[in-house]
Amino acid sequence: MPLTAFITGATSGIGKATAYLFAQNNIRLVLCGRRTEKLQEIKNELSQFTEVHTLQFDVRFKEEVFNAIESLPDNFNDIDILINNAGNAHGLATIQDGSIDDWDAMIDGNVKGLLYVSKAIIPGMIQRNTGFILNIGSIAGKEVYANGNVYCASKFAVNALNKGMRLDLNQYNIRVSAIHPGLVETEFSDVRFKGDTDRAKKVYQGYKALQPEDIADIIHFVVTRPYHVNIEDLIVYPTAQASATLLNKNEN
Repeated sequence: MPLTAFITGATSGIGKATAYLFAQNNIRLVLCGRRTEKLQEIKNELSQFTEVHTLQFDVRFKEEVFNAIESLPDNFNDIDILINNAGNAHGLATIQDGSIDDWDAMIDGNVKGLLYVSKAIIPGMIQRNTGFILNIGSIAGKEVYANGNVYCASKFAVNALNKGMRLDLNQYNIRVSAIHPGLVETEFSDVRFKGDTDRAKKVYQGYKALQPEDIADIIHFVVTRPYHVNIEDLIVYPTAQASATLLNKNEN
């Protein structure tokens, strides 16, 4: 029986790239996101490779999360791999000038959303005494940078939750891992800068950023190691980046 993976934030970026790579490697998919049309489009493309089921919900709202996951058909109920990928940055401001709405969006999506989805999926893994949870963190969860305060705090929380999950679930033979990417060229900056496309594009100019497919490749490697191997924490930068604040850009 092929493995079944549950991917949040599957309609773009790292989640979408991971879905495509998993499908090509015969992993069954439960794809989750907010955009119904995007979910259907990806399902139509990937159904030629594997079985695909979609769930439309927003991880920030616990009722949506639990209702959606409870609606899974029997043949998609046993989740082998959970990819907690959904999350966003909203705004870039000092703590004194930050928007409370932005703070709520980041904490609700990056922290509480991860918790809600995990809470719904983990009992089945415990019952079967097997499973893999992979949490997508960020270098922002390892190193705070100027104006990143609450986003960084939310990713520090993901880092802590990843470690806490691994301790709590060790007795149930469940592997838990986190990948912390540096700069990845996705919709991330478009969301952070609220549709300011020019400002978003400048984030990725002057160097070669990581691509979603790069992270998907690493995710696939991590989850397909022999079961006695757990790569528990992995930081990946583009070559041009040395830290959260040091980036070698060619400004010409």
